[in-house]
Amino acid sequence: MRSRQNLSPEVLFILLFIMVVYACNNSQPENKPDIVAEPEQMNERVVRNIQEILEYSVSNEGRLNDSITFSLVNAVNNYYKVNNYQSIWSSKENWLPIADSLLNFIEHSKEYGLFPEDYHSEYLQMIYKRIAADTLSTGDKRDAALWSKADLMLTDAFFRISSHLYVGRLKSDSIYKRTDSTLTDSFYHKNINTALGAHAVNEVFHSLEPLHRGYVDLRKALKEFLDSADFKIPTTYVSYPYKDSVTFIKTLVKRLKEESAIPWQTKEVDTAQLKAAIIQVQKKRGLKVDGKYGVQLVRSLNSTDAEKFKRIAINLDRYKLMPYPMPNKYIWVNLPGYYLQLWDNDTVKIESRVVVGKPNTRTPLLTSQISDMVTYPQWTIPNSIILKEILPALKRNPGYLAKKGYMLTTWEGEEVDPYTVDWEKYKKGIPFRVVQGSGDANALGILKFNFPNKYSVYLHDTNQRYLFKNENRALSHGCVRVQEWEKLTYYISALDSINYESSASQSVGDSIKVWLNRKEKHVVPVKSKIPVYFRYFTAAGKNGKVVFYDDIYGEDKAAREAYFLTK
Repeated sequence: MRSRQNLSPEVLFILLFIMVVYACNNSQPENKPDIVAEPEQMNERVVRNIQEILEYSVSNEGRLNDSITFSLVNAVNNYYKVNNYQSIWSSKENWLPIADSLLNFIEHSKEYGLFPEDYHSEYLQMIYKRIAADTLSTGDKRDAALWSKADLMLTDAFFRISSHLYVGRLKSDSIYKRTDSTLTDSFYHKNINTALGAHAVNEVFHSLEPLHRGYVDLRKALKEFLDSADFKIPTTYVSYPYKDSVTFIKTLVKRLKEESAIPWQTKEVDTAQLKAAIIQVQKKRGLKVDGKYGVQLVRSLNSTDAEKFKRIAINLDRYKLMPYPMPNKYIWVNLPGYYLQLWDNDTVKIESRVVVGKPNTRTPLLTSQISDMVTYPQWTIPNSIILKEILPALKRNPGYLAKKGYMLTTWEGEEVDPYTVDWEKYKKGIPFRVVQGSGDANALGILKFNFPNKYSVYLHDTNQRYLFKNENRALSHGCVRVQEWEKLTYYISALDSINYESSASQSVGDSIKVWLNRKEKHVVPVKSKIPVYFRYFTAAGKNGKVVFYDDIYGEDKAAREAYFLTK
């Protein structure tokens, strides 16, 4: 390779020329005031500044400087380009009333589950104060560059608020069935034109919010939560379970110092000091006192108003992933809340406690519809349970199946003696079915509700009905056990009788009663296809207050660390 010293003067000149041209084309707009002599000249100079700022920001992925980055720079640029780079929020050294409305919305955006800092709040407040303090009109108030930056930040803020209110910040997926989660320039431009035309920001923003009952109730309760919340003292978020033990302990120690359990001046904390600090916090918070860190301790340490607000924000965003309107009739299962609701025309007709999957055999999120009901069902045990529980037990003792009341069959239904099988050779599955016969002792109880899904889960009764008394009901292998299965059964059967068999001598419900009394297995096709939604909401508005449910599957933790890690 030739050294720089060996390059010819001509080559050096060309390289220097290219570097200068590149620097000129990518140079940041001058970060200095652009003072206008007369107010009448302001709009014209703002146009020039806006165009220069956008040209630079677009070529730098929205970044203007170390403090300002436009989140939706392309949509902002396209809007100003169509409007000849005219200012939107001010004119001739004066804010327009709609600018005041937008800034006020940003200041109070927490009431919507939003974060003011996402919308240039600090910078906009600073500009507003600087201009308001310039009573002599000789400095900031006549700075076209300052007005231009503010205009662009307000527009970027408007667009980003529109997006966050309409589709939220969480990644959409096929489970939630929302079809319009990808927003185009036309969405942003239509909304800002509507707001400018009507001189109303709030009305446009409100029109973008979900209309789901759960969202409305939670947003109302959020206002009461904010009235008493304390965000003044920041605390350190502790992530658990952890990947890096050194980082975890360091973070935990810092959090314990914030709790005054460890003196701030302590540089090195040994095992004994850490245990003593944990015990102190456990006693203070009414936790089990064992001096060990784990889910209980971390959950309590993270239960600050700031972290609760993030959980509320995440749950509000989950509603934005839902389709709207919902069907007239549907079954709603909130997994962390451990409840099922049957909705009929905006009214809850049936509410039931449920048992859901354990964290290591979690119930999936899904959308489906009831296809049939089965009286006195058999339970064909899924392969996941066979691999985790049954196969290891069979290797120890082939008599395990008889003890549990299970039967081993071929796929054709012929019974197989488990003592005749070499269980040691099977690693990833077995070429048999494991079936629990129907009856009162069956794990599915005496009735189950089927619906198409790739997870082989369903709603069903249970032979362990005493578990519905538990506060923590994440106890199943993945299916959902329903306490009020009987009410749900006869509601569904009544719909079919009304809609399809009004002239029949015996209703569907009457037939089911007979079969249950006889302890007979029957498959009852359901013609009134009722949609089923398995969803994950850990915060709800009830009687004007926010109610939190345990984050049983760590979905809040994952969303918080994916989207709100820096907040």
